[in-house]
Amino acid sequence: MKAFKHRFFALLFTLGIAVGANAATIHIPDAFLPAAVTGAIDLDTDTIKCGLMDVSSYARATDVFRSDITEATGTGYTAGGQTVTSITVTNDTTSHKTVITITPAVWSGATTISATGAYCYKSTGTASADRLIVISDFGGTVSSSGGTYTVNAITLEFTHF
Repeated sequence: MKAFKHRFFALLFTLGIAVGANAATIHIPDAFLPAAVTGAIDLDTDTIKCGLMDVSSYARATDVFRSDITEATGTGYTAGGQTVTSITVTNDTTSHKTVITITPAVWSGATTISATGAYCYKSTGTASADRLIVISDFGGTVSSSGGTYTVNAITLEFTHF
């Protein structure tokens, strides 16, 4: 956790943040970095989950917890989503940036659902205490009809200045 906090303390003193992901727009909730720096979110030890949502009602400044967003619903999908497959944090000293890559879940089997985005969060088991980490806006509705639903890896790139 100390290494994680040190990485984010360094990020607080940067002049800008660049984010990107596979054909999606990435939104970082305003409350994420303060929560990560103070230890309220620890990507190394906390259970991190990914769920599906409707991004049309998302508000970066005020949406802090899972209970603040509009969850997608469908057959084969459980509210709150699934534990992410992996999280990697890479510090690139050549390009002077830190990259966090979250590989979300895959919903396989007879999944019938439509969503306009995905969200990752620290799971506590209570929606009103589950802190949001990142929102991935698909740019439109992505649907699955009785098949597998896959969310691409979500990449957050923080440039050190």
